[in-house]
Amino acid sequence: MATNSEIIRDFVEAWSTLDVKKLIEFFAEDGCYYNMPAQPVRGKENVEVLIGNFLASWTETTWDILNISEAGNVVFCERLDRTKTTAGDVDLPCVGVFEMQDGKIKEWRDYFDMSTFVNAMG
Repeated sequence: MATNSEIIRDFVEAWSTLDVKKLIEFFAEDGCYYNMPAQPVRGKENVEVLIGNFLASWTETTWDILNISEAGNVVFCERLDRTKTTAGDVDLPCVGVFEMQDGKIKEWRDYFDMSTFVNAMG
């Protein structure tokens, strides 16, 4: 069985596919994505809609893991998300905190500077 860190490495790598169906399979049924500048989105179906909305304007993305650490059921993943969209391109430094349960993402909290994203989308 894969470690929680290995699962998150696979999840981060899967973003480059831009495949919402592949990405959503990493989440628990009651999983939550909390993009910290916004409100949390709870439930696998709702998270799928949110991710689909992101990907609708994305043309390419590569997420580079800078540091990753695991403590029990929590994985900390510092990344540089390099994304090209129809509105502009952004290199977004961020940290994701993942709470895992039975090999699935129970809660994902992403921390980043919103102005970096907004300024890139111009």
